[in-house]
Amino acid sequence: MSRRFAVGVSEHPEAVEAIAEVAGHVEGTLAATPTLAVLFVSGHHATEVSSMAETARALLAPEVLLGVTAASVVGDGREIEDRPGVSLWAATLPGSPPRAVRLEAEQSGSGFEVVGLPAPEELSGTMLLLADPFTFPVDALLGSLADGSPGLRVVGGLASAAGGAGVNQLVLDDQVHRSGAVGVIFDAEATTVVSQGCRPIGSPFIITRAEHNRVVELGGRPATERVDDLVAQATDDERELLGRGLHAGLVIDEGKLEFTRGDFLIRGVTGFDRESGTVTIGDRVEIGSTLQFHVRDAATADEDLRLLMADEAAESALLFTCNGRGRHLFDVPDHDAAIVHDGIGARPVAGMFCAGEIGPIGARSFLHGFTASVLLFR
Repeated sequence: MSRRFAVGVSEHPEAVEAIAEVAGHVEGTLAATPTLAVLFVSGHHATEVSSMAETARALLAPEVLLGVTAASVVGDGREIEDRPGVSLWAATLPGSPPRAVRLEAEQSGSGFEVVGLPAPEELSGTMLLLADPFTFPVDALLGSLADGSPGLRVVGGLASAAGGAGVNQLVLDDQVHRSGAVGVIFDAEATTVVSQGCRPIGSPFIITRAEHNRVVELGGRPATERVDDLVAQATDDERELLGRGLHAGLVIDEGKLEFTRGDFLIRGVTGFDRESGTVTIGDRVEIGSTLQFHVRDAATADEDLRLLMADEAAESALLFTCNGRGRHLFDVPDHDAAIVHDGIGARPVAGMFCAGEIGPIGARSFLHGFTASVLLFR
């Protein structure tokens, strides 16, 4: 078993005991000083984040320490939901030294400008990003990186321990922040799995008319008529899933002849207008792109993650899963954590429940919902 990666996990209700437990375990497992450590802390310990980070740095002396508060944390094959939890992951990564990044959003005209990014020519490899959902425009950052730094893959999640600005906490080395984002850029070999938990239903159609996030026509017919056809042709089981919610899958790589699992960016259908025949979705749509409707339930989400993890091999993994998954979706504990943990041969896994998950579809990284985004270290 490799000693380049380690994870410690604790459910101790006292923060001092919890961080001592996880840091001690990681220190005793790693063969060398870690280049990167990531601390995941449940909201129950939020007041002690600074001291926990200080302890982790004192015992492990990582080149870069990241940390975040979350609704629930992941450690190995466990998901610690609705109770105190701490998970500490550390790694000795090959390649160039990791580069710590502190990002903030500043008001600029009618929008925001992200400050703190390295120069575009320095942005390559993988960025692990942890952000506050209330004070940092992750979508805008990802769009900008897709245009200016296509060689950079971004994976991570949004802090989920709080319901408003100024409460979530982000750790970068010896500093604790309550806004913006923290991250690290590295060039060690890594791959990703992004399980959006949906399956396609019906047929794909070319978007022939659209306005911003409203699909006006699909294949030359009003979009609502295509939905009516979908419902009419659905089986009883499919109609039940359609009643729980309809999703739109937008094809990312239009050069493919056939579209399968993983080719779609999933966005929720947020409205229907019978008078105009339009369907509104949670993202901007482009005329000429391909859309296929999708459905989601626990069985589909389970199947999707299992299939995507089936052929993966890794020494360790970081898991960023939606806080709407877990027991809320699957009615069993440890679902996503167990699949990832078992899928890589019971090697170290850590992570968090997120208020939004970041990961690539095709060549571009996106912000997702109800998704499990996995960063795999080979």
